[in-house]
Amino acid sequence: MDFSWDDLRLFLDVARLGGLSAATATTGLSAATLGRRVTTLERQVGEPLFVRSRSGYRLTPAGEELLARAEEVEAAMRSLRRWQEGALGERMVRVSAGPWTSAFLARNIDRLWTVKDRFGLELVTASQKVDIGRRHADIGIRNQRPTEQWLAGRLLGRVAYGLYCLPRLVHGVAAGYFVGVAGEHGQTHSARWLHAHHGDRIAVRGNDAMSVLELVAAGAGISVFPCFVGDADSRLARMAAPLPELETEQWLVCHHEERHTPAVRAVTERIAGLMHENAALFRGDAGHRM
Repeated sequence: MDFSWDDLRLFLDVARLGGLSAATATTGLSAATLGRRVTTLERQVGEPLFVRSRSGYRLTPAGEELLARAEEVEAAMRSLRRWQEGALGERMVRVSAGPWTSAFLARNIDRLWTVKDRFGLELVTASQKVDIGRRHADIGIRNQRPTEQWLAGRLLGRVAYGLYCLPRLVHGVAAGYFVGVAGEHGQTHSARWLHAHHGDRIAVRGNDAMSVLELVAAGAGISVFPCFVGDADSRLARMAAPLPELETEQWLVCHHEERHTPAVRAVTERIAGLMHENAALFRGDAGHRM
C-alpha cells in the first residue's frame, strides 16, 4: 500500500481542525475535494478514519493510529526540507525527560542549543519512559540505570525530594491538607509515596505537574516536589530535610549507535555540564527550610 504524502498532509489538516470546512482555509481545496480525498484514503486503509457528524469530524481508532504515523512522516519531511534548505542541517535531536526536568532544560535552553548549531532540539516531555531503541528520542534523562543492551548510560548525580508549602500558613496548609496528583502523572514514585503516606489528607488534586505546583503556591496544601523545583521557586518553602526514601539517581541515556554522532554528542555533553553545575540544587543542598 503506497500512501501519498499529499493525501497524508490533507488528512492531518482535517484531523487537527476537526472537519472539512475548517481545512479548506489551510489547504486551499474545496470541502467536496477534501471529502473525496479523505474517502480515497479510507479505501486505502480499509476502514473509516473519521466519524462524521454535523458538529465535525472525529477520529476513529484507525484514524488515531494513522494520525500518529502521519505525524512521524510529517516530522521526517520537515527535517528533509530543512536539510535541503541548509537551515539546521539534517538533524533534530530529541531529548526525553519528565515534566520537571524538561522544564529545567527549557529554562536553560541557551546552555543546550544556539542558532549557530547545525541541528535542532526537541524536548519530549513524558512521565513514562520513552523508547530510545525505536528512536522515539535520541537522548533520555531517567531515574534508573538503563538495562537495555543497546543503550549507553552516564550517571549524572542524585535527585532529592521534599515536602513544600506556601511559607505563610493559609487555606489548606493551615489545615494540614495535601495536594495530590491525578491521572497518568499520579503513577510517579513521588505521587505514589504521597498517596501511601498522606492519602487520607489529600483535599485537592491536579492532573499535571505544573497545576500541582501552582496549587501549592496558592496555599491549597502541601505536596512533594523534587528539590531542584521547590528550592528554586521563591514562592515555596521546604518543610524539612529531603525525604531519603524518595531520592533517585539521574542517568543520561542514549543509543549506542547514536551517541558518537556530532549532534547527539554535543547535546549530551551540554546536558551533563549543566547538571554537574547544578548538582547541589538537585541533591537538595541549596534549599531553605521554614
